[in-house]
Amino acid sequence: MTFRDNDHTDLKNNKHTTNIVVIGKSGQLAWELAQLTDQNTTITCLGRKEIDISCEQSINEALIKYQAEAVINASAYTAVDQAESDKDSAYTINAVAVKNLASVCQKLSLHLIHISTDFVFNGDKGSPYLPNDPIKPLGVYGASKAKGEKSINQIIPNNSCIIRTSWVYSTHGNNFVKTMLRLMAEKSELGIISDQIGSPTYAKSLAKVCFLASKNKVSGIHHWTDAGVASWYDFAVAIQVLALSKGLLEKAIPIKPINTTDYPTPAARPSYSILDKTSCNDVFANLPLVHWRSQLNDMMDKL
Repeated sequence: MTFRDNDHTDLKNNKHTTNIVVIGKSGQLAWELAQLTDQNTTITCLGRKEIDISCEQSINEALIKYQAEAVINASAYTAVDQAESDKDSAYTINAVAVKNLASVCQKLSLHLIHISTDFVFNGDKGSPYLPNDPIKPLGVYGASKAKGEKSINQIIPNNSCIIRTSWVYSTHGNNFVKTMLRLMAEKSELGIISDQIGSPTYAKSLAKVCFLASKNKVSGIHHWTDAGVASWYDFAVAIQVLALSKGLLEKAIPIKPINTTDYPTPAARPSYSILDKTSCNDVFANLPLVHWRSQLNDMMDKL
């Protein structure tokens, strides 16, 4: 990755250097974006010290200061259960801040990439969700993300890309994979939900999609996850098998499938949230889908 303060030209190759500003600094996606390399691209990740996404003026000043040409919004309130009792914070980050970003990007003529979620759907469809399917969120988290999507579509529809994803994990930050590894080392057995079906997604693959979308100014709503489907139970079993083979765990423990009703949570979750990725397959033809088990193996090699 090339990092420059003011220079927008690669003098050696006499090529324009694209400046991409990532909103978010500590999250999984922002971290993976910062690892990408491209001699003609500068990626700058902005945290709370550099930008206040609840304030339009702060966003405007930061995007001008860092000479942004494209913006990837990798910040989000993702505590699904906590959102039920912390509604104001969820809506401030997932809806109000997104509206502010969309307004500033529209004013500055910047392309905006925004990450959304399978939780905008209620899980009742029974077949993979298309990007244009009606959204019916079950809880505050999904509803706040849906409102953010709506603002983008109203304010900057032709110069934005919404990418919905699901079950994101990485070597960085807190996520299901790392939680499972910790619990498998601490507990004598685990009960894991087996009746919620989705697609695990390595943040590294999601970062590549966001990067290409910003470089190529892809627009519209698209779905991206890794290939294949799983229940949380399937995912946990695969994690344990790989962890044992790589020496990340010393011994296997029993993992039992349980129903959602056996493990009540403050927020309801979609029982089936597979996302149809056909549009992404077309738009990102040079970035083939990889099965989630292969991606999980790659991620765990890096732990």
